[in-house]
Amino acid sequence: QVQLVESGGGLVQAGDSLRLSCAASGPTFSTYAVGWFRQAPGKERSFVARITWIGGSTDYADSVKGRFTISKDNAKKTVYLQMNSLKPEDTAVYYCAASLGGPRYDFWGQGTQVTVSS
Repeated sequence: QVQLVESGGGLVQAGDSLRLSCAASGPTFSTYAVGWFRQAPGKERSFVARITWIGGSTDYADSVKGRFTISKDNAKKTVYLQMNSLKPEDTAVYYCAASLGGPRYDFWGQGTQVTVSS
């Protein structure tokens, strides 16, 4: 199965930037897409962004369009989430997940905490 490890989270101030990384290992050739999700305290996990492994097609949640950019390095088997102009409401645990196809995400990382202070 595909293993995913997130890194890059931390504590920043509003307006700052962070770049999250999601390193994949295992049979990544079977991966269709990798997505980023987040879960704030007391809230359900929500979609942030997605990129297809082949082709690099991207999708974003409306709340992050124009501020976040998802990208990938196939050779490094790593997906990135560049987060600019961070807001306190971006505070959450961020997870990456891999989809083998369709809307379901089959493998998940352990998450990385992002905290944005006002």
